[in-house]
Amino acid sequence: MLSEYATHLRTVNNKHGRPYQEKTVRTYVEAVRALEQWMTRERLEDDFTALDTATVNNFFRAYYDSHDRGGTNSVQRNLRTFFSWLEDEFDVPNPYRDKKFQRYSAPTGGKPKTLSSDFITDLLKVTGNGHPRVREFEKVRDHAMIRVLTEGLRAEELLSLRLEYVNLNQGLLQVVPLKDARAAGEGRIIPLQPKTVIALTRYLRAREHHKLSDSGWLWLGSRNRGHLTYSGLYRMINRRAKDAGYDSVSPHQFRHTFADDLLSAGVAEGDIMTVAGWKDPSMLRRYAADMATTRAVTAVKRMGDRY
Repeated sequence: MLSEYATHLRTVNNKHGRPYQEKTVRTYVEAVRALEQWMTRERLEDDFTALDTATVNNFFRAYYDSHDRGGTNSVQRNLRTFFSWLEDEFDVPNPYRDKKFQRYSAPTGGKPKTLSSDFITDLLKVTGNGHPRVREFEKVRDHAMIRVLTEGLRAEELLSLRLEYVNLNQGLLQVVPLKDARAAGEGRIIPLQPKTVIALTRYLRAREHHKLSDSGWLWLGSRNRGHLTYSGLYRMINRRAKDAGYDSVSPHQFRHTFADDLLSAGVAEGDIMTVAGWKDPSMLRRYAADMATTRAVTAVKRMGDRY
């Protein structure tokens, strides 16, 4: 279908009455490939004409969580033509015409929302707080996943972890570049907090009793389901948030909080960028902007009397 769509683009004009440039055709096709790869990971039927609005919304939510609002807005704009083509060619509903379609506007320089320390602490508490007597698979797994999210991984990076990427003896995780998001960051090594190492150790012990423990994927689903998907992660985070008495959040907000935590602790920007997989310092500044004033006030107060 992709080749058919590409041929269509090369034979029609854009909204300005001019032929699409080859670069634009490639960009539009790449957006469809990103959708196709997500469908494969989510084990969805490989049929674009069967996609409904809710599923398309889930894709954009997952894409946003591993990129940013600007990138998601671009992909959303680039896919508009594809869904219009599907509507005309196959007579199927266009999600972009649905009132329930969730749009991602272009960034306006707004500040990402940082999670409070109370929120994260309460989330850890409702998942057993790392107590060794907590043996329920879901709680042990969820606690470990929340701990790993505090290490600054993108949601898709977290879900792409395999057993061989975990080195608990040295307290390290290896993050491998995502095939559909190589521009977002290169492979890197993540140093783990001691409590994260303990949480992962307990999870791996609980994981041994899972029906699919032979799977190479690190994170397995509940009730003996296989590899955990983004929708499973999103539901887990918000179920635990509700248990703790909070509103829904995005897994990506843990990454914002990670940046603020390290800056507040005085970690050099270059070191944070290396661990987080950022090449552009503007990304770090944007992620940490939410608490910039608080950090500045704290830093000045720490100086005490200057005269």
